[in-house]
Amino acid sequence: MGLLDSFGGLVGSIIASIVLLVFAILTFFVTVFIVQAGAGLAGYTPSGDYLALSAAILSASSIVAGASPLSGLSGTTQ
Repeated sequence: MGLLDSFGGLVGSIIASIVLLVFAILTFFVTVFIVQAGAGLAGYTPSGDYLALSAAILSASSIVAGASPLSGLSGTTQ
């Protein structure tokens, strides 16, 4: 039974990785739209490379911030 449990854990990890990748791509597209709309409201027309760079930085920082354990800062214990 140990081998089947390990295989189930592996499959679960692969599915979780795929779901996280899909959410990261969706977050990037939404962030591109938000950056483009914000630049338009400010009167700027940035080129596509700056839009992609800023959206990538914002998306990556939000993913890293969501993945980091903040329990040490909140005062809670596990």
